[in-house]
Amino acid sequence: VQLVESGGGLVQPGGSLRLSCAASGFTFSAYDMTWYRQAPGKERELVATITSVGRSTNYGDSMKGRFTISRDNAKNTVYLQMNSLKPEDTAVYYCNAKGLGRNYWGQGTQVTVSS
Repeated sequence: VQLVESGGGLVQPGGSLRLSCAASGFTFSAYDMTWYRQAPGKERELVATITSVGRSTNYGDSMKGRFTISRDNAKNTVYLQMNSLKPEDTAVYYCNAKGLGRNYWGQGTQVTVSS
């Protein structure tokens, strides 16, 4: 089982990034997918989640209206489009797959928002 995040990097405030999480080794379409983030010295927090068939999404309060989660079950990939980024969005972003009694994590990708 693998979850491989990509797309992180350094971006200026107000900019955008698109994160991807490529999944393999399990039945991707049967799992709800969630992005979490963790900033230094802070607890991990939920960013956005999408159900297995993509009919329902949910966002953390500070991400609503700025971030969009989506998935492509044909490509076994979940995405996080992040717009209007703020310095407080700086964190390591993790991909999580949950379903069928199992729970998988990616290794994370660093997002830094700074001028």
